[in-house]
Amino acid sequence: MFAFSHGTSAPEVMPGLEGPADKIEAAMSGGANCAFLAPGLIESLAPRLAASREFGVVVKVTATASRGRMLHQERLICSVERAAELGADGIVALLPFAPDNEADVIQLTAELGEACARAGMPFVAEAEYPNAYYGEADYAGEWGLPYLKRSARLCVECGADVIKSNWPGSAEAFAEIVGCVTVPVVVAGGSRESDLDLLTKISAAMAGGASGCSVGRNIFQHDDPAAMTRAICAVVHRGESPDDALRENLSDVKLGIGT
Repeated sequence: MFAFSHGTSAPEVMPGLEGPADKIEAAMSGGANCAFLAPGLIESLAPRLAASREFGVVVKVTATASRGRMLHQERLICSVERAAELGADGIVALLPFAPDNEADVIQLTAELGEACARAGMPFVAEAEYPNAYYGEADYAGEWGLPYLKRSARLCVECGADVIKSNWPGSAEAFAEIVGCVTVPVVVAGGSRESDLDLLTKISAAMAGGASGCSVGRNIFQHDDPAAMTRAICAVVHRGESPDDALRENLSDVKLGIGT
């Protein structure tokens, strides 16, 4: 999954979000199965997206209100019905269960789950730490694996069909997240890191039972997004080792953070 919906989550336009058409083209050519896109981008990129029936479109239906006094506020920006009108293959929502907004997000998750069930629309829940895209709080250190497990389970209980979770640090810990739900779990790519570190993390998550990955910054901030996508697909689709995937797909690209 190519996560290209950061424009609705981050408090500023991240480097790499420029040229959306080129980034989508790169993900397509690299072998990604789908992209997360906000409704406005889907409408503006419709001709290109329609050219490939094999590439899925998942509508990002929430946005983060990051400039108010209260942190971690998620608001609906697209209904499930509108997503269906756009020809979506699914919807995705960022659902951070933070003290600032837990009651509201529980209600939002349940409403999306019910609407998706009625429409037959797959529902991807980003059951991540509240500061996945901004903020300096160390929720991973403070809340850790119990938070990720509870968030995943709560989203499934409310109707999610796929869970996207942060990497908890080991295949064994990721297996605990997988084990507490009844739907596929994919690992989030997270912040920009070296190519080998990302591929190693994804490979370990697959060993822990992940059904795939959702990667954004490590693709759209890369010097060669198509090659990075191909390397990820080599690990996820063909089970190649991180070293082999790196050598076969990125040997001609300058490697490391910032590439």
